[in-house]
Amino acid sequence: MRWRNKAMLARWLLSGEWQAHKVQSGVAVLAIAIGVALGFAIHLINTAAFNEFSAAAHSLSGESDLEVRGPQATIDESIYPLLAEHEDVELANPVLELDVALPTHSKERKDATLKILGLDIFRASVMAPDLIGIPAEDKLFDVLADDAIFLSPAAMEWLGVKQGDILNLSVGTQTVALRVAGGLRRARAGQRIGVMDIATAQWRFHRLGQLSRVELKLLPGTDKAAFKAELEQELEPQSQYLVAEPTTRETRVANMSRAYRVNLNVLAMVALFTGTFLVFSTQALSIVRRRHQFALLRVLGFTRKQMLGQVLWEGAILGFVGSVLGLALGYATATSALHYFGGDLGGGFFPGIKPVMHFDPAAAIVFFILGVGITLLGSAAPAWEAARALPAPALKSGSEDTALARLENPWPGLLFLASGILFTRLPPIFDLPIFGYLAVAQLLTGGIILMPPLSALIFTAVFRMVQHASHARPVLTTALARLANAPNQAAIALGGILASFTLMVAMAIMVTSFRVSVDDWLRHILPADLYVETAASGDTRGLIPDEMKALAETPGLVRVDFFRSSKLMLDPSRPNITLIARPIDISEPGNTLPLTGESIPVAQLPKGAIPIWVSEPMVDLYGYTPGKHVTLPIAMPARTFIVAGVWRDYGRQFGAIQMRLADYQALTDDLLVNDAALWLEQGVAPEQVIESMRQLPFGNALEFSDPGQIRALSLNIFDRSFAVTYLLEGVAIIIGLLGVAASFSAQALARIKEFGMLRHVGMTRRQILGMLAIEGGLLTALGVLLGFVLGGCISLILVFIVNPQSFHWTMQLSLPWRSLLSVALMLMFLAAFTAVASGRHAVSGNAVRAVREDW
Repeated sequence: MRWRNKAMLARWLLSGEWQAHKVQSGVAVLAIAIGVALGFAIHLINTAAFNEFSAAAHSLSGESDLEVRGPQATIDESIYPLLAEHEDVELANPVLELDVALPTHSKERKDATLKILGLDIFRASVMAPDLIGIPAEDKLFDVLADDAIFLSPAAMEWLGVKQGDILNLSVGTQTVALRVAGGLRRARAGQRIGVMDIATAQWRFHRLGQLSRVELKLLPGTDKAAFKAELEQELEPQSQYLVAEPTTRETRVANMSRAYRVNLNVLAMVALFTGTFLVFSTQALSIVRRRHQFALLRVLGFTRKQMLGQVLWEGAILGFVGSVLGLALGYATATSALHYFGGDLGGGFFPGIKPVMHFDPAAAIVFFILGVGITLLGSAAPAWEAARALPAPALKSGSEDTALARLENPWPGLLFLASGILFTRLPPIFDLPIFGYLAVAQLLTGGIILMPPLSALIFTAVFRMVQHASHARPVLTTALARLANAPNQAAIALGGILASFTLMVAMAIMVTSFRVSVDDWLRHILPADLYVETAASGDTRGLIPDEMKALAETPGLVRVDFFRSSKLMLDPSRPNITLIARPIDISEPGNTLPLTGESIPVAQLPKGAIPIWVSEPMVDLYGYTPGKHVTLPIAMPARTFIVAGVWRDYGRQFGAIQMRLADYQALTDDLLVNDAALWLEQGVAPEQVIESMRQLPFGNALEFSDPGQIRALSLNIFDRSFAVTYLLEGVAIIIGLLGVAASFSAQALARIKEFGMLRHVGMTRRQILGMLAIEGGLLTALGVLLGFVLGGCISLILVFIVNPQSFHWTMQLSLPWRSLLSVALMLMFLAAFTAVASGRHAVSGNAVRAVREDW
């Protein structure tokens, strides 16, 4: 019976508190719900997209045990018979895989490509039966036809074609027409692929004698690890083959998007982190407001343990309700996002897939525990204060601020700041800035803990200055006296403002710095007047020497630079890097490349050495530091190069290498190029040159862009990539405003007796509301000021530690003063308005009734 009575009393206290103060409790629940929902939704979307992308990539390998490929996009098909005849190989399946451009000027598909697999139908039917096309019943031999292609349902829908239609594809400046002979009925949902006979693909796409890979199925009982080691040893002298397991493809996909996914999840946790301080604010002010009630319960027999459990129980209920609502909201958000926008949250890592949503019980449990745990963490300090308060002093009026006296100790805050600074000096873990994230959390926590002593110091100093002023207004003096003499309650209201505004400032500075750096980088790498290409992307785009000559001889040009780009695989577990060959002045490479440091002078290069310039990720991921001799598998035999400098590249996260076009062509005999940069004669309009080039035999296949168009498109892609960041930034502001409203509302209710006393000494309702407006404005001004300082410090961590360790590039610091000042002024206005609105009800009662407990 005893425990039932205690449970009934606990429910009664909780019910009474929630009914009397629905807004404060609702704001805390909402903050937790938003934080859990964002984190859970982003996790579900990323997991669904990653799993579907991995499954789609795995389906392309079928049932193979190993695959042999080259560091370049293709290998010589002469390796195929050697592998097929190996005594331990049951089946060898040759594959030609290409991303083929579409000859369309449609904005929806301008930059898109169609993945096409060239397969040996007889071997692929055993190795990868899901990739076999289904021809019409009366045209069974279409699987071997030299004009046939089989498309997945998603590809047919995307391209707007059906069986029997003609599909046009781009190969250089030419158009290849293929007949849609059937479908791939067993392709994964949303997977856009086409399948052709391998000989047809080699011929049609100018890849005669070339393969992308050879998939191997080993004889039963073969030791795969031993066979792999033996085969690598056999192929090593040729140094142009890589032997890998199909699972490395999944590892490569994971490495591609890991930093982006982790950073999104951390940003999602910002809302939950801010919610912690709102819970603390709600619970702390609730303890202050109910201090007399708790003291009376202690007198009536409530133990400290019961009091501690009561407050923690209230916090746990807040966390439980918020977490359950957050999980439901997160699942609904993720389902809607996948339905309407697909699985790509702006990073561009998961194109052309249709993920299927699956509820993840393990993740739901983790986020539920996280939500409840965060709430209990925010309730711990108020619960401890409620339990340790002595009943006799707590029954007296005027003891409210002493309940929060422990907040005045600056040492815990200083300890957090010191540990945060220490964490900034530690290296990444598994290429992730774990200590960088911890440093941000430590600095933010330390800054908030220091608010009570800082606010007491600042408001006391301001109060003394105003007090000695000859024309000080009573309302202003009273407001400052309150802030100076009850700093702990003021600091609680300040905590929610500081948390949200600090994180908003930090994220705004980071995003602005990144955007400005990208804009400056684009201006440096786009010096020409006009740029020409046959397609924006794909493996089949390019110009042959005769076409290059025709372009260069076009009237009105003073200079033409041609570019050749290709993919290189230096590590099977990492994404491909990009090799770019272009004209580079070896004596002044900085005129062409956005170098991040000094380049090795020509005189200091070893005789006969071929210089290359690497992007920043190559230094972190592969150790390609200036002066280092490296081997690149772009020719037979592989040649040694020297790293002559490092350049900044925001377009290729996983690394890029630039070298002189003449060196590349001399080593590889590859005379094709992908793009051209054109400098026009003075007075010649771009339209004139475009019109002249359109008259060339291949002119209709060319696409032209000016630097302004490329910059605008690139910045639009940037903004789309950071759309989720902008959303989370807005959520932080909203939660901060809700916290301000809840804090001021709770304080106004707790100060009803104070307002009654002020009415007795002659202050009018209007003056009290003016005092509240001044308090709200001054508190928010201090929160904004400290938020600028703390947010600026955190932004330095984001710009100079988190981003370089996550994405392996550096950027310049830029401050968005106008937008930050606008938000700061808006916050100050809304805080003052909220303080007045919250206080109207508190000052509307009878003055005698408000102070009756003190008589």
